[in-house]
Amino acid sequence: MRVLIVYAHPEPASFNGAMKDLAVETLTAAGHEVTVSDLYAQNFNPVTGAHDFLHRADTGHLDIGTEQANAAPTAGFAPDVQAEIDKLMAAEFLLLQFPFWWYSVPAMLKGWIDRVFAYGVAYDFGKTWDRGVFSGRRAMLAFTTSAPPTSSFPDGRNGDLERTLWPLHAGVLALCGYEVLQPYVAHAVRWVDQARRDTILAEYRERLLHIASDQPLFFQKLDDYSPDGRLKPGIEPRTPGQHRGPRLHLD
Repeated sequence: MRVLIVYAHPEPASFNGAMKDLAVETLTAAGHEVTVSDLYAQNFNPVTGAHDFLHRADTGHLDIGTEQANAAPTAGFAPDVQAEIDKLMAAEFLLLQFPFWWYSVPAMLKGWIDRVFAYGVAYDFGKTWDRGVFSGRRAMLAFTTSAPPTSSFPDGRNGDLERTLWPLHAGVLALCGYEVLQPYVAHAVRWVDQARRDTILAEYRERLLHIASDQPLFFQKLDDYSPDGRLKPGIEPRTPGQHRGPRLHLD
């Protein structure tokens, strides 16, 4: 497969850097064609704005969605954005590698998503979810945390990790059509010893060898929803981000 690794960490010698290097080595040895976008090394600009576009549809008012849709058919994005779009569109597997900061991705990676997952490119009217642009392609998150895994259990102090990842898994990747694999999470790397770090990397290597065959996460199909956007009667929610019934924290 053609693999794109988008790597977002400012320190090459970090554990994230080690995970990225391992992914390149492992996937290349397995016969995949690997491309890396090292956002900090590239000095990628994460701030979207009028500078994203070579030509404007409306110079009097900046609407990002309108300008992205205008630029998409003619590759009319700024060179730094278009270069990343070209990598994204060529990739059959997308791997996002990052430290889990403030329950999310670093601003650098969020900005990459904002600028590169453009309207008319990564998604479009009628081209979302199981009918999305990237239908048939796969994606995965790989990231580090500073907390033990138990803190992200459903009753953990940091909250259920599956729900925390819903905006990325569902709102970015699945919405654009990807089959989303279970994330690989390197927990508490700041606090563990070298032996544990070596084990984490060995386990990660094993995960990487099965990216083509691992079972993806479940997401509801578009046909499961009524015109109002809610699940049809009789279809039970089966994802971390959807539920019916009482919400105890509101009682």
